[in-house]
Amino acid sequence: MDKNVGDNFQEIAKAWKDVLDAFFLKADLRSRQILILGCSTSEVIGQRIGQGSSLEAAEVLLPPLLERVQQQGIFLAVQGCEHINRALVVEKACLDHYGLEEVMVRPAQHAGGAMTVKAWESFSSPVMVEQIQGHAGIDIGDTFIGMHLRPVAIPIRIHVKEIGEAHLTLARTRPRLIGGPRAMYA
Repeated sequence: MDKNVGDNFQEIAKAWKDVLDAFFLKADLRSRQILILGCSTSEVIGQRIGQGSSLEAAEVLLPPLLERVQQQGIFLAVQGCEHINRALVVEKACLDHYGLEEVMVRPAQHAGGAMTVKAWESFSSPVMVEQIQGHAGIDIGDTFIGMHLRPVAIPIRIHVKEIGEAHLTLARTRPRLIGGPRAMYA
């Protein structure tokens, strides 16, 4: 890895730590809830989405996130690209806890993306699911994770707007407000 790329990954790692600190403070996730991660490592390194899948970027981003999820006892679901129908890598414990349906596909660097490959290698018992309803989400590079979030998604605004060259969007969810004009909300 040349010096400029190495320096860039150091900057990415620093920004990512700031993102994780701010996100977990504001997301207010409880044990066994689901965090969705969508990440275009291509966008992180300044290339067009789907054109430069980077295992190096995934290796910088995934370990600190896994550490945080494990500390909080939450489930991580890593979304793949459209080449695997945006299926997600989850731990088998998540599949069992939420009664999810397993699908048969294995992520590859150019069919799922580097982040799903890294998740598959890093999870203790990885499985793939096609549908899930996450409680919060991190979207790096506009991968459109909204289809995997519970209604109602609420944006989380923090001071970091990009990871590397990729646009960053954060969200949490809340229960729907139902009822009429006399309804009371907590």
